[in-house]
Amino acid sequence: MKIFKIFLNRIFVFGFLILIQILWVFFIGRELLEHYSWIHYLMRLISLMVVLWLVNKDENPSYKISWIIVVLLFPMFGGLLYLLIGNKKPSHKIRRILQPALDEISQVALLEDDVSKTLTESKQDALHYLSDLGYGTYLRTKCRYYSLGDYCYGDLLKDISQAKKYIFMEYFIVSEGLMFENILKILAQKVQEGVEVRFIYDDVGSITTLPYHFEKKLEQLGIQCVVFNPFIPLVSARMNHRDHRKICIIDGNIGYSGGFNLADEYINVKVRFGHWKDTGIRLEGQGVWNLTTMFLSTWNAYKHQDDDYTQYQPHQLPPIQQDGYVVAYGDSPVDHEETGENIYLNLINQAQKEILIMTPYFIIDETMMKAFLLARRKGVRIQVITPGIPDKRNVYHVTRSYYYSLMKEGVEFYEYKPGFLHAKMVLCDQRIATVGTINFDYRSLYLHFECNVMVTQKSVIKDISKDFKETLALSQKVTLKDSRRFRGIYEAFLRLFAPLM
Repeated sequence: MKIFKIFLNRIFVFGFLILIQILWVFFIGRELLEHYSWIHYLMRLISLMVVLWLVNKDENPSYKISWIIVVLLFPMFGGLLYLLIGNKKPSHKIRRILQPALDEISQVALLEDDVSKTLTESKQDALHYLSDLGYGTYLRTKCRYYSLGDYCYGDLLKDISQAKKYIFMEYFIVSEGLMFENILKILAQKVQEGVEVRFIYDDVGSITTLPYHFEKKLEQLGIQCVVFNPFIPLVSARMNHRDHRKICIIDGNIGYSGGFNLADEYINVKVRFGHWKDTGIRLEGQGVWNLTTMFLSTWNAYKHQDDDYTQYQPHQLPPIQQDGYVVAYGDSPVDHEETGENIYLNLINQAQKEILIMTPYFIIDETMMKAFLLARRKGVRIQVITPGIPDKRNVYHVTRSYYYSLMKEGVEFYEYKPGFLHAKMVLCDQRIATVGTINFDYRSLYLHFECNVMVTQKSVIKDISKDFKETLALSQKVTLKDSRRFRGIYEAFLRLFAPLM
């Protein structure tokens, strides 16, 4: 019975179909080369043209170099391979689906109380930048930080159970289990009460955790559903772009984000890779609107059913928070802006005393590397916590391969010993932080749809700082001697092709 299930598994079936495509291309190509020698020269010409195009392309240098090496190593099919799956830009189909909804919602993206242009602090450059992209900065927003997904879960259940008008949820991974079963029960009950429930999940993110056409089960319960960028068994760059966001919105007044997905390991009900360390954030008030616009832009790209977006704006507003502001922001490969990386670079560059980072993956390009080194040379203390137990072995090796180059300049690395650290957090000078879904890796920074929350509220900064110290106490410091051992031939090979992973 288990063997039968394996053969019916979508991963197996789709993998088998992709393998057939690859073998078909290989054998057809071999036959053509044997009978038509000019194809041999055509393929090499295509590879040469791709290399020249990459050299001149306005592209991340590390990404270009990785592909140039692949093409030069395999000139017969390297160029064609890049044309099929190498381009970081979304396919025309994804652009055609998403762009109209993005254009529509940009007209109402900023609320009147956006204060980004009025702040005179040194942080204003980032705020102006985000405002120009449609992410407003707001003072009438309560914010709560969670140091574990376990702590966030209870409040999330309570808030969705009290929804009066609508619940919007958007997640990368959804897995059948205790966490999602409890959420699903509440969602089904809220539908019976007349609450509108919309749900988005990423097809690839949930391909091993949900049955095929799970959206039909949700729709039978009255839950409207969108499966983001459905996986098709074709060799295509379109499959590169995934919805990595984690968003929950209740009545437009309450919003959740962070690193946690809807699966049992994120609340430590299920043990995978030791203790699962994650973070979450809850917004109440105007700051929720940025999360709402992100959700609605994706939703209406697939199911255009909203003509009046303003009906979803927050209407229960807390008083002005005197201790700081909140700005939720997204990152999308459609807008040609590397927003996530730009904000991280801004925080590193403006730091005067310290930069504290928690990240599951640390795979950076030369621009980010130089920013860290320049920060160290002006005396900024940099502490980075990564997992002690990895979820992906190869990515773990690549992460460790970066230690030595930065540690010899004084950057401190720590590994979270109890288990896997999935949190994505940066804290600058104990005054400004960003928390959310954006990892320090190529896929997150350049290919995926992401979201983070930047905050300066002193009470929240205090909680984030406390969490970092407590996590640091559970982590083991990496020595310079140890870091040298993480720079072998295998690590060098993986690092060379890390942008393609």
